Order: sequence, then structure tokens, then C-alpha cells
Amino acid sequence: MALQHFDEKSFDEALAQPGLLVADFWADWCGPCKMLGPVIEQLAIDFEGKAVVGKINVDDEPDLAQRYGIMSIPTVMFFKDGKEIDKKIGVMPPQEFTKVIEANM
Repeated sequence: MALQHFDEKSFDEALAQPGLLVADFWADWCGPCKMLGPVIEQLAIDFEGKAVVGKINVDDEPDLAQRYGIMSIPTVMFFKDGKEIDKKIGVMPPQEFTKVIEANM
């Protein structure tokens, strides 16, 4: 399963599973989010079977954004076995994300 688009229910289900979860909090109107989109899509391909990678639209899922204190987008959060292990805010080179994933696989 490649890139997922989470709502609150599907995100909570994915979070309850063991392993690595990468969640990109974004919005349609956010220019930097659009720049980061292809990077997130590539992470989903590169780490298929090793990590779950998904996107959460903060306009569609404001409760999830509030739950995690998302104040700026894009924000990419990393979870391992349901626990937050890292967070990256803003557009960054792909290596910044792959470094976190590879260190926690």
C-alpha cells in the first residue's frame, strides 16, 4: 500500500499498529506543502512494507491537527509503535526524512 490519505479513524487505526508511521500534516492552499508533496509520495514508495506513510489534510481533520499541536504546515510527524519519536516542520531535503525513518526501522 503506497501513500495513504488519513482521516481521524484510519489514522488512529494505523497508529495502533506496531511499526513506523510517518504523517504529513498539510493543506491544499499551502504552497510549501505542495513542494513537499512529491517527497512524501517518494517516501511512501521507497519505504513500502517498512513504514506506513500518509497525509492528513488539516482542513478536513482539524481535531487531529489540534491533538498534535500543529501550528505550522507542512509538519511531518514520525511515530514508532504508536509513540511520537520525531517531528519536522517546513520543507526540508528528502534526506532529513529518510534519516529518521532509517534510524527507526
